[in-house]
This record gives sequence, structure tokens and C-alpha cells, in this order.
Amino acid sequence: MMHFSPGAASPSTVQELAFTDPLTGLGNGRRFVDKIERLIAERSDDPAPFAVGVVDLDGFKPINDLFGRGAGDDILTQVAMRLRAAMDEASTVTRIGADEFAFLFPMVFGAESLVKRARMLIEILSAPYDIGDRTARLSASVGCALFYFGDDTAEKLIDKCETALYQAKRSGRGRVVVYTQEMEEAAKHVTRIEQALRRAVAAGEVAPHFQPIVDLKTRKVVGFEALARWTDPDLGTISPGVFIPIAEERGIIGPLSQLLLQKATTAAGTWPSDLFLSFNLSPSQLVDHNTGLQLLSILDRTGFDPRRLEIEITETGLMNDPVSARKIMDDLHAAGIRVALDDFGTGQSSLGRLREFHFDKLKIDRAFVSPIHDDRASEHIVRAILSLCDGLGMVSVAEGVETEAQARRLMLLGCDGGQGYLFGRPVQAQDALAAIDKPKRIDLGPMAPSNDAKGDFTT
Repeated sequence: MMHFSPGAASPSTVQELAFTDPLTGLGNGRRFVDKIERLIAERSDDPAPFAVGVVDLDGFKPINDLFGRGAGDDILTQVAMRLRAAMDEASTVTRIGADEFAFLFPMVFGAESLVKRARMLIEILSAPYDIGDRTARLSASVGCALFYFGDDTAEKLIDKCETALYQAKRSGRGRVVVYTQEMEEAAKHVTRIEQALRRAVAAGEVAPHFQPIVDLKTRKVVGFEALARWTDPDLGTISPGVFIPIAEERGIIGPLSQLLLQKATTAAGTWPSDLFLSFNLSPSQLVDHNTGLQLLSILDRTGFDPRRLEIEITETGLMNDPVSARKIMDDLHAAGIRVALDDFGTGQSSLGRLREFHFDKLKIDRAFVSPIHDDRASEHIVRAILSLCDGLGMVSVAEGVETEAQARRLMLLGCDGGQGYLFGRPVQAQDALAAIDKPKRIDLGPMAPSNDAKGDFTT
């Protein structure tokens, strides 16, 4: 017979605590697995479908960084209350990670009804949250899976949900994705690329190519943007649009970026001293306070003048952690490095960011450049952006310039620089210098703006 001292917790109480999340009072990951296993056992003779899902809060980390851990805990508690209230008597919600919650819907039998229920949860979680005398907004992404076969275990179902959640997060915020077998094959392909990329980075096989940036008035090449290129011996040429997001998501972007910057600055060190090098930082690098020091260390090793380096960051990267991004930008500016805001107009930031952060240059996204002759709205947007640049003392560069007509129109509107296939495609380091002496078409015409419209393009 077991004996317990006065005041000791009973076995049932200890077990209950082991299955409970202490912050929210919901069940934890162990509870979720237990619930699924029990339901699978109950339906072993007649495996009727049921649904499980994982809810991940979008943009939760910046809340912790901006408002403190206590505010984050308050939001998680409010999330738990909302999700619990949204469950029917048969359903269960648990907290399985820092900002991940999971649900079990025993009476949901098909994908259509599952998506409908999951979207309702996203809508519930999108309402404002109270943080003291302030409010905050979040969105959520959901990955779901349906149980159909007796050989599915709780762990397999949760893995399927995580695979679907990965797809939901990649496709944007506030999405619901239900697991499919094709998704599993896609996930395996991503893993193969990840493993090959890790080997390539370790072996130094990823290389920068260089695309010229020109002064629109003179068509003189004033700098180059370094763009990552990679060809794997087994997988072939992999688009940066494929491997860069994978590097970002799987934690390879830091070593990859350092490799590319070292190669790019080594190559650019042989260029004429009046040419600058433009280099991109990823969103995840803007949340690492050591990023500035890492960049400066590479410049010191390669002997590249920081005043010839221009770092490009995106609006989305800026929004992930504004406090960290500001520190990194301050470190770069202190060393003489210029900072450009890339893909302007397509991200999630507000115009207020242009006032809060000091940018030396603004790059107009190709989405506004390509239709500039056919779409009046695009032209008006470009005009407004150029007016902002003029008022804030920023240099302007248009991306994706592919025709002479686009280049001429941008120049007449007062845009300083251009980048795109009209002026040159990305080329290997040994071919970059040839682009400097390559003649560019130029047709200033009678309506060309005066040369004193703005200061030196390279500054």
C-alpha cells in the first residue's frame, strides 16, 4: 500500500499537472498526443475520419521584443481563452509550443468543413488584443490533417499538420492548408535541396553574380548588385527564388550570406574605386544584433572600403524586428556603409518607417516599373515615390527596367538610377567589368531634366 504525507499531491493531481500548460491552463503537447491516441483506439474497428490541426501565431516574436515577455504572456492567455470558447463539447484545444496551439475535431470528417472551422479560428484570433492600455493585432496560420487510416499514429498526424503549416506560412499570413500526399513529396524535395545547399555552402560552391546599376541620365555604370547563383552537380541549377527562402527557413542564410559577401567584396576590390557594391540582407539577419559586426569583419578581411558598400533591406525584413533593424542600420552607417530600402511599395511597412529610419537610397519595385506606360496608377505611384525621395534626400533606383521606353520615362520623371535587363543581366565576376565599357543606348531628348535636379547618384 502506498502512503502519502499530509499535503502531498495525489497521483491524479500530479498526472493532471504533467498534462497541463501552466501559463494558459490548456492541455499541453502530451495531452494532445494522448487525446489523439485514445480517439484512434476508439475507432480502431471502424476508422471514421477526424481532424487535427496546428495553429501558429504570425508575428508573435516582435510583440515580445517590443512590449516585453509579460505582454506576450498576456496575449497567449487571451489566445487560449478565445480558442477554448470556440470549441464544441467534443473538440479539444491544447498549447504545444511557445506560440503554437493544436486542436482536435472528432466530428469533422472532410477537408471542406475542416477549412471552414480553421478559418473561423483565424478570424477569432485576428481581433485586437489588450496589452495594458495598448492594443495589438496578430494573424494566425493553420496546418491541418485528416485521419483516414488505422496506420496513422498521433505523431504522424502531428507531423502532417506541421508539414501543412510550413506550406501555409510560406504562402503568406492568415492561411489554412490541409495536408496532401503531394505536399509530403514537396517537403522531401525541399529537404533534398536543403541538404545539398548545406554542402555547397560548406564547400564554397555558391557564387555571386553581378548586375549593373546605371545613372539614368548618362547610362554610366555606377555600381553592381551581388545576386546569389548556385548549380548543384546532381540537382542542376537552382533558382535563388527557391534556395534563398529555404536557406532563410532552415537557418542556412547566415553562413550563405557571409560566403557571398566575402566572394563579392573580393571581386569588387579589383573594380575602379568609384564603383559601389550593393548587397542584400535577409529578414532573419535583421533580427541578429551581431549582423553589423559580422559584415565589418568580412570587409576587414577582404580589405574592401565600407564606403563603397551598400546594404539592401526589404520592408518585410524591417517589420520583423524594428528595434534590432535600427541597431544594425546604425552600426552600418557608423562604418560609412549606405543602406537602401529594397522592393519599396510591396512590403508591409508604412510611410512612417521612412521617417523613423534613415535610408540613403530607395529602390522602386519592378511591379510599378513594368507597367509604367500602360497603367496610369503605376505612373502616379512612381511619381509619388520619386517625390518622397526628393523630399527626404534619398537617391532613387528603378528595378526591372527592360525597355528603352521605360528608362526614358523614368528619367523624365526624375528617377536617378536604373537596374534591369536593358542595362545588363547578372554575370560572373570576371565578366562584370566588361559591362562598364559596354555602350548604353541613351536618348535624352528635348524634355530631359536638368543636371542639377538632384545630387550625385552614388551618394
